[in-house]
Amino acid sequence: MGELSYPKPEGVAPGNGYSQVVTGSGRWVAISGQVPFDADGELVGAGDAAAQAAQVFANLERCLAAAGATFADVVKLNFFVTDVAILPAVRVARDKYVDTAYPPASTAVQVTALFRPEILLEVEAYAIVAD
Repeated sequence: MGELSYPKPEGVAPGNGYSQVVTGSGRWVAISGQVPFDADGELVGAGDAAAQAAQVFANLERCLAAAGATFADVVKLNFFVTDVAILPAVRVARDKYVDTAYPPASTAVQVTALFRPEILLEVEAYAIVAD
């Protein structure tokens, strides 16, 4: 794991379930947006935000492992959802993987559509791993 710190900026409200700032040193890892596909490229959880989120986070974990990283190294998550109403289900899945005492910085954006209409979310991750 890289050396990470979580400074608290003055004059900025604390994040609810995310950190406003995460810094660190080490090797930078960027994970492309992951969608709810299994290893065969089949959609998992059609119409089910919780099942899709679980698959997305499992995919992120596999991608991080391939880079020699874990969720403890993640400094930023970007969420793209077709409806912000699914964010509670996404947070449940996320909280199984991230340290909720020191969560990564995050951005959540509602989009009109993703590349296939049955996909409800896509999540990308950035990590810093010790050299």
